Amino acid sequence: MIVEGALPEDFVRRAVPELESAIAQEAKWHGTTDYQDYGMVLICSLYGGAFWDLFDLPSVTLPFETVLGEGCIVYAYTSSSMPPGKQNYSGRIHVDCPRVIPGYVTNMGATILLSDFTEENGATYFLPNSHQRLEAPSEDEFFSRSERLVAPKGSVLFFNARTWHMGGRNTTDQWRHALTINMCRSFMRQRIDIPRAMSHMSLEGLSPKAAQKLGFDVQIPTSMEEYYQPPEKRKFRQRVE
Repeated sequence: MIVEGALPEDFVRRAVPELESAIAQEAKWHGTTDYQDYGMVLICSLYGGAFWDLFDLPSVTLPFETVLGEGCIVYAYTSSSMPPGKQNYSGRIHVDCPRVIPGYVTNMGATILLSDFTEENGATYFLPNSHQRLEAPSEDEFFSRSERLVAPKGSVLFFNARTWHMGGRNTTDQWRHALTINMCRSFMRQRIDIPRAMSHMSLEGLSPKAAQKLGFDVQIPTSMEEYYQPPEKRKFRQRVE
């Protein structure tokens, strides 16, 4: 499902330079731009700002909650940007969820467009109705039946995370920017322990809604002291499942 105009224009204007700064910081950590994930920020929430505020937009969170329940949490939160004149690790036929439970959705994705997506700048390919397939389609089948995510910035594509897809090649001289959220059921574990990864940060400005979605309300106690805390201080305080 593609929802055009899901993001306020001022959010997009603010998010783009913050994302470019985060990409530059991750490249500095790697010590090079010559790595397969260049353009993909691994844990967007480490950079605060717009990356936190996104979860306060009902246009983004409500579709997830409709399918996965109000208590759903982030499984993975990355950027999905494509460098000028390149293709990165997303340029392979893949799914964003390893598990299949017939008739039950465990993970749902959203591609959040901060740039116009065009065929020239690497608009995502996706294979409709492929979410029940265990084996990857052949390249011949994939490219003969796939569709492209061609849509204006500010749009959001919501999809079953089992859908087979791949990023295209950016043949322009400009970055193509996007964020990707993979959300899972509240009782599942995240790909990366986001609250632990953010433990060195000040959480001032992080809304209760954003904290819940990032998994702060479903942290597992690590000691008897943490387990026997009063309700308001417990790390596991999710109210809905």
